[in-house]
Amino acid sequence: MPRIHVCSVDLVAEVTAASGARDLVTLLREHHPLERPASIAPERHLRLGFNDIAEPREGLTLVQKDHVLALLDFVQRWDRQAPMLIHCFAGVSRSTAAAFISACLLRPDVAESRWAQRLRAASPTATPNPRLIALADEVLAREGRMIAAIAAIGRGEDCHSGTPFALDLAAP
Repeated sequence: MPRIHVCSVDLVAEVTAASGARDLVTLLREHHPLERPASIAPERHLRLGFNDIAEPREGLTLVQKDHVLALLDFVQRWDRQAPMLIHCFAGVSRSTAAAFISACLLRPDVAESRWAQRLRAASPTATPNPRLIALADEVLAREGRMIAAIAAIGRGEDCHSGTPFALDLAAP
């Protein structure tokens, strides 16, 4: 089973080329410019527009349940023949949350706490967006286990931009 790669917006082209990713999830504020790599077909690119916030703030877009449902649908349709790349602005919050959510969706046989531990091991800076996690926990009926798992690994190290990493879905 392929891997889910995570990076910042600045490294999308580089990580796409290096990983061989053929599916792309973009989690940026609405209207943020992004040139989709030529190797990613338009129908294999999901772009969700919301800001990296956990509470409503005037002038900013808060992640909603519809965003999570679109993510889950896209990930479920991923053919897993090549890696998927998930990115946000810094590769720290929205994208790490989406990678964790995707792993939980695709490998429900692996405990949420294990995925959170693997996320932390792969990325010391990962600080998954708590609202994104809470909405996914609710939609996937995980009864707070996803929320608790992310809370248990705590906030990641401070950084300007996270170092690219991957989660291997085959290894529990």
